[in-house]
Amino acid sequence: MTGLLVVTAVPAEAEAIRAGLTASAAPAPPDGTAPPDVTVLAVGVGPAVAGAATARLLALAEAAGRPYRAVVSAGIAGGFVGRVTVGGTVLAERSVAADLGAESPGGFIPVEDLGMPPELLGGGRTVLADPGLLARLHAALPGATVGTVLTVSTVTGTAASTAALAERHPDAVAEAMEGYGVAVAAAQAGVPFAELRTVSNPIGPRDRSAWRMREAFAALTAVAAALH
Repeated sequence: MTGLLVVTAVPAEAEAIRAGLTASAAPAPPDGTAPPDVTVLAVGVGPAVAGAATARLLALAEAAGRPYRAVVSAGIAGGFVGRVTVGGTVLAERSVAADLGAESPGGFIPVEDLGMPPELLGGGRTVLADPGLLARLHAALPGATVGTVLTVSTVTGTAASTAALAERHPDAVAEAMEGYGVAVAAAQAGVPFAELRTVSNPIGPRDRSAWRMREAFAALTAVAAALH
């Protein structure tokens, strides 16, 4: 069995995590034969490409006789105001496909309420983080906020959509675009899953002047040691 697989959306996130892992790494064995503890790869933006790429990586590793022990979806995210601060760290208790369903005059209808059986949904619209993996990450990151992380295909950018999401998901602390896709890939492969995010901006009306990308990437580097 190989080490941990960490997947991000974009190369900048992967580079930030690798920088933190390098800074916190134990000295390599003198014979150089030990396998890497953590593999970090950028797999693309959005749940579809992230899920497909993760599934391929897990399948290739298993076929080679070196399956990963766990997979973590990591990167930056938007945070719900009052639930997590910009620059803060979030650990997902569960990853939820927040926009998987149907609109109606009465509001959003989750896909599981449309009569679709869970087995056609990858096990459901919600995937729980592996309890043991989550506990280990939280022990290493005691200051992290633990809660639901939403996966969306369209980033929230209006006051109305922010209020609707916050009302539908009162325990949600952040939103990103890949976690649920990675979670389904991990679940299908029988591999433990977790999601780790640092917050770059408040969720709300789109305002690029409120984004703190540099701080979020620095925070991602700082928390990467927890992945060893």
